[in-house]
Formats: sequence, C-alpha cells, structure tokens
Amino acid sequence: MKITRTAATTAAAVLALSACGSSEDPASDAEPEALDRLEIIAPAAPGSGWDRTARGTQDALRFAGLAKSPEVTNVAGASGTVALSKFAPQKGKEDLWITSGLAMMSGVISNGTEATLDDLTPLARLMGEYEVVVTPTNSPYKSVDDLFAAIKEDPESVAIAGGSVGSADHIYIGLLARHYGVKPADIKYVPNSGGGEATTALLSGKAQAGVSGLSEFAPQIKSGRVKGLLVSSLEPVDGPPFEQTAADVDKSLEFQNWRSMMAPGDLDDALKTQYVETLKEMHGTQGWKDIAAENAWNDNFLAGDEFATWLKEENSRVKEILGELGLAKN
Repeated sequence: MKITRTAATTAAAVLALSACGSSEDPASDAEPEALDRLEIIAPAAPGSGWDRTARGTQDALRFAGLAKSPEVTNVAGASGTVALSKFAPQKGKEDLWITSGLAMMSGVISNGTEATLDDLTPLARLMGEYEVVVTPTNSPYKSVDDLFAAIKEDPESVAIAGGSVGSADHIYIGLLARHYGVKPADIKYVPNSGGGEATTALLSGKAQAGVSGLSEFAPQIKSGRVKGLLVSSLEPVDGPPFEQTAADVDKSLEFQNWRSMMAPGDLDDALKTQYVETLKEMHGTQGWKDIAAENAWNDNFLAGDEFATWLKEENSRVKEILGELGLAKN
C-alpha cells in the first residue's frame, strides 16, 4: 500500500523529554505526511495495557489527522511473543506497527523465542506506567506488608493474578518477594493474557491479590471493587488511593513498565523517518496528552536512534534481572 503524499505545512517543533532526562532534537519544519492506512498490532487481549496503548495511539493519530484509517488488531499470547513471531517475518512491510515494551522484551528472554526485538525497527518509546498491587475490598490484607507476611508464612495460601510469565507484573512481584525475604520462585503467580482476565480472577476469588499497570486497575479501585495496596511510584499518584507507595516500603522498589511502537525490520529509511516524525508530531498533540492523562501514563517519550540505543541498554538490564529470578532462557 502506497503512502498518500500531502502538501507539507509549517508546524511547531516538538521537544520530547525522555525518562532518563535526555531530549529529542526538534522535529522537522514540516508536518509528516498523513498515513493513508495503518494497522497497529496489540499483542495482548482487549483491556490490557498493550491494548490501551494501541488504541490510544490509534485515536491520537486519527484525531490529529496523522493517519486516515488506523486499525487495531489484537493478537494475544505468551507475553506478546505470539504476535512477535507473526510480525517479525514481515520485513520491509509498510502500513504495519506493533505495540511493544518491557513485557515483550522479557517474554523473549524468558521464553527463549527465535524472533526478538532485534528483528524489528524501533520507532519510539511512548510512555511509562507504574505497577500496582491490589486486593479485594474484603481482603484481610491491609497493606503490602501484610500480604507478603502471609506469603512468607505459606506461599500456597496466596495466589497473585497478573500478566504473562516474565511480564513487568511478574518482574515486580519478584522484586517485592526478594525485598520481603521470599524466594521469587515460591510465589504462587497466576498468569493471564490481559488485565480483564486478571480482574476476573481477583473478583471471583481465584486469586487473593492482583498486580498490573495503574491504568488497568484504576477504574476498579475508584469504583470500590478492589483496594489499592501499593503503587510503584515514590510519590502519591493522582486518582485512585493506595495504602503505600514504593517509598513507604523501599525507594529501590520504584518501577515503571514502558511501552513503545515498532515497525517491521529492514524498513526503507524514508519510511522509517516518516513514522518517527509522525509519532513525534502525535506526542505533541493535546489529544495524546489527554489520552496519557486519562490512563495515568508517564511521559517517557524517546524516538528514533536515541530510542534504539536505549533499547539495547534496557535489554541487558532486563536480561540480568530475569536471570536472577531464574526466568532467563534467551
């Protein structure tokens, strides 16, 4: 499918601050050409963090006129690696993006998959999101301290519902377990393909606690269906209340999941530049800012070559962490 060429108009430069404090160079003087069509793969079930990211991007692109008919397709399974295995072989393909992130990176490492993020073209890291630990409102656990005291006494008595094995959810529970003197491998972790399934497991009594991104459990906390025990930020967050922040437990437990957009590998340089500039332009729109605020996402935007360099560093860090948790196979 060819990309429609439109007349360029003058646009303000966009400066995007990354999570590590570096900044992007100003965008080009001209707006990126509108994408004629675009399919965005969400590598998890509807209601998941990846699904919210894909559909938020879809809406922001459409509202800003940066893509005429963006569509989202859900391909769930195995920490996003099912979608990755189908996406990676489509080298050079136009009009196709995939939502990626920490969970997919850890899925590649923990599952030992043949396809890796090295097979893709990095476009931009879009956002970060704090992890949260919740329980049903009638739970006897009033804090994360209470929760892990029970786990330490009898790990089989407490099931924790979260994302796929090796996901950001799983990593964070492993870090909490290590802090409280519990072997991560002893945690009774119940993996799910999306936030909707984890919520169902929690509310049905199949799990005594849940872990996920802030945006996935925020509506349930606000409605009173579940109780927020811990948010992985150092400061209280706007919106739903939590009994503790990471700083209340240990500052080293601050943690953010991140999500990004990638394109197929071996992409034409001009097309790669167009995609990166499109995402830079989207990041500067009020529509994207509103979507990010609604989902409680942190602005960790980083694009192009800077994102590609950071991605390699992050892969080394995650591989080390998963190795310590006994989950690394790749």
